Amino acid sequence: MTRAHLDKRPADVAAMFDDVARRYDLTNDVLSLGQDRRWRRLVVDAVDPRPGQTVLDLAAGTGTSSQPFADRGAHVVPCDFSLGMLRVGKRNRPLLSFTAGDGTRLPFADATFDAVTISFGLRNIVDPDAGLREMRRVTRPGGRLVVCEFSHPTNRVLRTVYVEYLMKALPSVARAVSSSPDAYVYLAESIRAWPDQAGLAARVTAAGWRDTEWRNLSGGIVTLHRATA
Repeated sequence: MTRAHLDKRPADVAAMFDDVARRYDLTNDVLSLGQDRRWRRLVVDAVDPRPGQTVLDLAAGTGTSSQPFADRGAHVVPCDFSLGMLRVGKRNRPLLSFTAGDGTRLPFADATFDAVTISFGLRNIVDPDAGLREMRRVTRPGGRLVVCEFSHPTNRVLRTVYVEYLMKALPSVARAVSSSPDAYVYLAESIRAWPDQAGLAARVTAAGWRDTEWRNLSGGIVTLHRATA
């Protein structure tokens, strides 16, 4: 568990996301310079949803990451612990099956989903290892896990620039566009404290997943981890 997790109780984090829900998608687009759209497309390709399959999109927020699964014919369940996010999502995408849920105690039966994915949310679960175990529990044998998360740039120069952006520029930009800019100070700290690619892969495997692998995006700023139940 990172210091960022230790400093935030679950209710505090949920309230933080309630506060940023109104302009969350816009803020992400600005802060990532539009790259979040590309990253999310690659997540969908990695999950490879098929018509009739059931996909759990955990930490789905307003459902921006969930809609592409529905567009491909899968039944997607967007799940999040922030009621504020879910309210904005349901208003914008009323046909999706938004569900409130704690990542450490998912409200689903064993072996329910063909695939589980979480984008930029694993580090915000109060106990990420418990979250990975819960994702394994609700996935059918042979099912797929795709985790898209901020990681550690592989190039030293890029890593230095990236850390400077996280800790200085990101909060400043967030003040201009976010409905709750102080939340992005916490988010920047949680990104910096997160394990690297190999470290997260080890935690995925320890949670009961197999064939864990990863793919760096944008020089390792973001990484896709994939595994099988």
